[in-house]
Amino acid sequence: MKKIVFPTDFSDNSWSAIVYALKLFQNEICTFYFLHSSEFHYSTMSNLSNKLLRTIESNALKDLQSTLKQAQSIDVNSNHKFESLLSSKPLIEAIRATVNDHNINYVVMGTKGATGAKSMFFGSNTTTVIKKMRDCPILVVPDEYDFVVPKQIAYPSDFNRFLGPREYKPIREIAKLHDSAIRIMHINEEEELDEIQKYNRISIEECFKKFDHSFHWMPKFAKKSTEIEVFIQDMEIDMLALVNYKHSFIEDLIREPVIKKIGFHPIVPFLVIPE
Repeated sequence: MKKIVFPTDFSDNSWSAIVYALKLFQNEICTFYFLHSSEFHYSTMSNLSNKLLRTIESNALKDLQSTLKQAQSIDVNSNHKFESLLSSKPLIEAIRATVNDHNINYVVMGTKGATGAKSMFFGSNTTTVIKKMRDCPILVVPDEYDFVVPKQIAYPSDFNRFLGPREYKPIREIAKLHDSAIRIMHINEEEELDEIQKYNRISIEECFKKFDHSFHWMPKFAKKSTEIEVFIQDMEIDMLALVNYKHSFIEDLIREPVIKKIGFHPIVPFLVIPE
């Protein structure tokens, strides 16, 4: 059984991510947790009356129940169960507690929240979660994305790191669910692979040997984001899987105060896997 948490701020983008995950895991036995974090700093709480705080909490609970019922109305799968969770902790702490307390397999989020600017690909909450969440994989769904069965999953790799079970398991799980092909993308930054890269390439092939898979060498562009987006378009990729290593492409993405400077605007969901 899979356990999946939706951190929600009740925005349209958050709802799009929920709908995507319900369809992605439609053939799995799942419990879905709808999590809302109503964090108040102490200074803020001291200026609010107990009655007002209770009203805010009550409204958040109503919104959670409304979202849960809306999900139930479009998902009639008897193998799917739904629960709502309200937390007063900061978002990342609320997610981490939920992941640990309920043995969560995936965190599913939209790219932007209720206040997300059109010029930015990531909202601040998504950026924070990607940066700090190392407990389980995060599936990030682009704004206004319509569900497409992930028949083609891209996995970019420089072959410099060994791909262990913690990293390859989520990719294989989703590939098995939808009979997906796995396309391993390598950017040509060297004339030939060194011994470590050769070993890691062979180990990756071993990891995915039971799946339709292939290796692809991409020419080096000025930006890795450009290479990945070209690959997504050329190979008709439906999902991008990235391992969140230290000093990785993911770190480059979330380091910029304005994400658009990097030029990374994928049109497919991407799975961020902790190292």
